[in-house]
Amino acid sequence: MSIATKKGDDGHTDVLYQRRVSKAHPQLEACGTVDELNAALGLARATASDAWVRDQIQAVQADLIVLMAQLATLPEDAPRYTRDGYPQIGPAHIARLDELIRRIESGGLRPQGWAYPGANLHSAALELARTVCRRAERRVCALQQAQPLANPNVLAYLNRLGDALWLLARLAETQAGSSAPTPTSGSNSGGSG
Repeated sequence: MSIATKKGDDGHTDVLYQRRVSKAHPQLEACGTVDELNAALGLARATASDAWVRDQIQAVQADLIVLMAQLATLPEDAPRYTRDGYPQIGPAHIARLDELIRRIESGGLRPQGWAYPGANLHSAALELARTVCRRAERRVCALQQAQPLANPNVLAYLNRLGDALWLLARLAETQAGSSAPTPTSGSNSGGSG
């Protein structure tokens, strides 16, 4: 069977449980942006020289597959998704990100202020992933305003992930012996959200 089914030629696609929706549907916009985030993280993982960082990114990529499945489930199918035993983003996923943040910060890395992306390829890839993460978070926020999310952990996860990616980018700069230039004004970190 070919990947090109031609069923999407009319501007509609299938979500979980064979429901057809417009490709412009807010759920598809949120899900697609998380998919972009996963691709950006693939670039970040491919450019990472540190095995621990690669493992952390790969774990996040696995989480994002779960998160996309939840976003691809229409509200009326959310109880069925849970009943069918599909995995869900939960407090343990968020706690893992909190631990990642704690570990980086406890190593003495607590940068202040904004940083210009591009000190090295790996940190730039992480910054790209961070900005896509923040866009995904905004898309999910917009979706939540239109219809309550079945799982409120999704938003918390994306918010924490944005913070973690900002710190990972700073870590990549430190490990490479480079640092991103910082503007002389402003005192907020690019990671806070």
